[in-house]
Amino acid sequence: MKTPRAFYKPLAIGAPAPYRDLPVRVERMIHFVPPHIEKMRAKIPDLIQTVDVILGNLEDAIPADMKEEARAGFIQLAKDNDFGSTGLWTRVNCLNSPWFLDDVIDIVSQVGNKLDVIMLPKVEGAWDIHYLDQLLAQLEAKHGVEKPILIHAILETAEGVANVESICAASPRMHGISLGPADLAASRGMKTTRVGGGHPGYRVLGDVEEGTERAFYQQDLWHYTMAKMVDACMTYGLKAFYGPFGDFSDPDACEAQFRNSFLLGCMGTWSLHPSQVAIAKRVFSPDVDEVKMALRILEAMPDGTGAVMIDGKMQDDATWKQAKVIVDLAKQVAEKDPEMGALYGLSS
Repeated sequence: MKTPRAFYKPLAIGAPAPYRDLPVRVERMIHFVPPHIEKMRAKIPDLIQTVDVILGNLEDAIPADMKEEARAGFIQLAKDNDFGSTGLWTRVNCLNSPWFLDDVIDIVSQVGNKLDVIMLPKVEGAWDIHYLDQLLAQLEAKHGVEKPILIHAILETAEGVANVESICAASPRMHGISLGPADLAASRGMKTTRVGGGHPGYRVLGDVEEGTERAFYQQDLWHYTMAKMVDACMTYGLKAFYGPFGDFSDPDACEAQFRNSFLLGCMGTWSLHPSQVAIAKRVFSPDVDEVKMALRILEAMPDGTGAVMIDGKMQDDATWKQAKVIVDLAKQVAEKDPEMGALYGLSS
């Protein structure tokens, strides 16, 4: 582990200095695009106007014989488009794959100045982050990249969950962490083939009451891991994200899973299908009534001290902090979506 004095120093001569604070961006959904498919690349200009982050996926769901085409397709879509305030990410192949090194070298050398974040799959410990951190610094220096490329880890092995705090603390490049439920389920030996969401067999039974059918209550398979991930991310000033929800035919279950993660502290989620974009926007944008109430709290307590009564309820410094989180997020959303800004009363 680097000493505090050296933590924010570039790891290569000529590399950009690491961020001390993450750039302020609204990232309600990370929208996955298969870049080897030409008709998907053609949709990028419209997606830039619709989603918060476009991610060119090079890993899972890309056939082995299409990996190089996907890499080349991502580089092409990055060159062809102006992304403005929309984030540009890529998910590279995992560290032990035969494609990882070429993914990083080719992308940084050709479109490094456009790339915001590299998503790294199957991160198991700080050592994985340290390797990519050093490699990125060397490539940034060699190719004149002007801003540091951030790293977003996917939590999808039991070892990664055990080491989540050290992963968060590994580098100032760390942007955040996403839950990867499918690979994590396999790593743990969980008895489910679902990609995210609940399972009807994971439940608790209510007490026996004579003359009534015994009730049962489905539980959340991912609550422990999500809470641990959120705590680790918040401790180190990073962003926690829910990952994929694989059942595109069940929008209600998708929305419920997204909302649980939002309430728990996640900043956004993945969208694998266009139908999930609207769900993510709805869930990860603060509720209009909550924003208006939060604005009243901040107005009544400008410096965040003391206590006031609003609608018969006491508000103090603790609720002021909660209100500020909601308002700060609402301001970011309003900048991206003027219609939401008008509803919040935050239009410029």
